[in-house]
Amino acid sequence: MLTELIELPGGTFRMGSTAFYPEEAPVNTATVGAFAIEQHPVTTAQFGAFVDATGYVTIAERPMDPALYPGVDEADLVPGALVFTPTPGPVDLRDWRQWWDWMPGAHWRRPFGPDRDPAEPDHPVVQVAYPDAAAYAAWAGRRLPSEAEWEYAARGGVEGAYAWGDEPTPGGRLMANTWQGRFPYRNDGALGWRGTAPVGSFPANGFGLADMIGNVWEWTTTRFTGHHRPGTDAPACCPPADPDPAVNQVLKGGSHLCAPEYCHRYRPAARSPQSQDSATTHIGFRCAAG
Repeated sequence: MLTELIELPGGTFRMGSTAFYPEEAPVNTATVGAFAIEQHPVTTAQFGAFVDATGYVTIAERPMDPALYPGVDEADLVPGALVFTPTPGPVDLRDWRQWWDWMPGAHWRRPFGPDRDPAEPDHPVVQVAYPDAAAYAAWAGRRLPSEAEWEYAARGGVEGAYAWGDEPTPGGRLMANTWQGRFPYRNDGALGWRGTAPVGSFPANGFGLADMIGNVWEWTTTRFTGHHRPGTDAPACCPPADPDPAVNQVLKGGSHLCAPEYCHRYRPAARSPQSQDSATTHIGFRCAAG
């Protein structure tokens, strides 16, 4: 069963921020038309229904093309994906390679590798690259949102640093699934969850949308540039069937790995570049329509 679509009227809003990271600037006026967006990220069970119906093979499950990765030993060009692994203790946060490992055999069914537990059906699907998300959206008769649409939806009609206002934990209430503790070695869990949580475990925003902040980063159709570009941001009509590792898409929303000292990107204005072929344990997606 597909996720319920929430109809949004569209409009003009202030997009971006100058208070956190440089790529979020400048703040500009953005306009989006009326559209609908899914109430929560696509789940493992929903993605499984798509695979069962179509026989689709994700990027992480395909052998890597040597032409796209010059200089890499062909013995290493095996199906797999990036897996987050906590470090034993404090490390230099400038080197992300200390907590990300390439895991042969990791994919959406078993995100942490073939010898680890399978993905939970009611959690957001992960280990999906950009073309995987676009393929699901096309099968569902939907599409992926643009960055402007996504940010408009995430704000939920609120003007503030976060999707619910200016306080990260209003009244002490945890509003999103983000890292609790000291990154990347101690995670005390968000409402007990270390890693992804079932969709809808945390409060919905003002538009009734769940997990727009935290849980998993989400793909958009917007190609990443170093700063926002003023004006409208129309969704791409035809996302590629195959990934281009040289092209970065905008991710939005932050994830369960976001922590204030490392990745304070669990905010509507936050954005991150990600190559189209990337599949990791903290990237998912939701669809839009209209």
